[in-house]
Amino acid sequence: MGASETLLPAGIWTDRLFDGQWREGSAVAAVVEPATGAELGRIGMADAAMVAGSAAAAAQAQRAWAAAPYEERAQVLRRAAQLAEQHGGEISGWIVRESGSTRAKAAFEASITAKALHEAAALPARSNGEVLPSTPGRLSLARRRPLGVVGVISPFNFPLYLAMRAVAPALALGNAVVLKPDPRTAVCGGFAIARLFELAGLPAGVLHVLPGDGAAGAALTADPHVAMIQFTGSTAAGRKVGEAAGKHLKKVSLELGGKNSLIVLDDADLDLAIANTAWGVYLHQGQICMSSGRVLVQRGIYPRFLDKLVAKAKGLTVGDPARGEVALGPLINAAQRDHAAKVVAAATAAGATVETGGGYDGLFFEPTVLSGITPDNPAFREEIFAPVAVVVPFDSDEDAIALANDTEYGLSMAILSRDVGRALRLGERLRTGLLHINDQTVNDEVINPFGGVGASGNGTSIGGPANWEEFTQWQWLTVKGEAPAYPI
Repeated sequence: MGASETLLPAGIWTDRLFDGQWREGSAVAAVVEPATGAELGRIGMADAAMVAGSAAAAAQAQRAWAAAPYEERAQVLRRAAQLAEQHGGEISGWIVRESGSTRAKAAFEASITAKALHEAAALPARSNGEVLPSTPGRLSLARRRPLGVVGVISPFNFPLYLAMRAVAPALALGNAVVLKPDPRTAVCGGFAIARLFELAGLPAGVLHVLPGDGAAGAALTADPHVAMIQFTGSTAAGRKVGEAAGKHLKKVSLELGGKNSLIVLDDADLDLAIANTAWGVYLHQGQICMSSGRVLVQRGIYPRFLDKLVAKAKGLTVGDPARGEVALGPLINAAQRDHAAKVVAAATAAGATVETGGGYDGLFFEPTVLSGITPDNPAFREEIFAPVAVVVPFDSDEDAIALANDTEYGLSMAILSRDVGRALRLGERLRTGLLHINDQTVNDEVINPFGGVGASGNGTSIGGPANWEEFTQWQWLTVKGEAPAYPI
């Protein structure tokens, strides 16, 4: 495939899905551009019967894939990484148009996805176990074995990366994968992945990409051929997935929502604090599980901080990211916009002040700053998933700890301070899976274990050293020269 050729020609995927070949779905759904409402194409949708067929075929194909030489699996991953880099511009374009991402965010997502593929390519060559102590004459091994078929259910917000961070290591370690991308972003978050691995030489049947609704997801979770579900999405949906997976005795990895606190101490550099806050709150319109859902500011600097943040929010440009450089694009759909508007309205009814923003035009939600927030305010509790800064003053470090931990979530937290020792002491008492000192809450580098606590996950992590733990299972193997003569 030459550099000038298209990765995703419409003739391949229109009205289709991928089960090793491009086939018609049980139904079709429109691919809609959030910024304009324009139809970008049509995808095939999978029903429960198609999910069952793919799961069975994946289980069959997985055996040969797991038995393939490690270098063969690594080469497929390396080739997929090269293709991802080669076609990064085209993939980014789809992320912009299909998910409403700004160009910079889409370019970053495409690049970190290629990095995830490069990192996964190293997994097949790593040690997959250890030699255990045993009695003389017996070899005792603990070794990692692939699970079989991994079901991946991925979201719309970082559609390409949040799918690939599970698909790539799962494949690298010898599993087959059935991916159900969010239908709203099925091209950039599903079909791009299918094409990369198809062109990279992955054997047919090892990867299936099946857009579908909740019934398709439920079928994947219940299917007896699927050993594990890796789900990224809302906590409400994750609870259902976890319950269903547990019922069917499947391994499950849940990466869920968050109400993440960015703590600004009174010795922080104010201009840097504003820059970090704007990034943590407004990046991708706040539609990130790690977004800074609460900005806790020490009271001594609170008035100046609030004034500067309001000025910053007023200066952010909002528009169609496919037609110019803007700071914020559209929300994904009307349901998400209406949820954000409802939370802002409830917040003001409970006593909050809208310092700026609060309105919308179509799916374009204004950068918003809320003040006067108390712990009993809905905006303090609920994940808004929109460009809304919830700014809360606090007095002492103890108050900051209490406010930050006053949530069922525990995904990401961050502290800004010139005194790193003070920040670390405070951070040690925060209940969170990710903690950043002198940075904001939105961070991921592929090589780090990523996961939350509480309602933000089920104690699992994905990425870096965690991938071996997630996508394989231990097998104990012993070998003796001859069978013993037991006395019974």
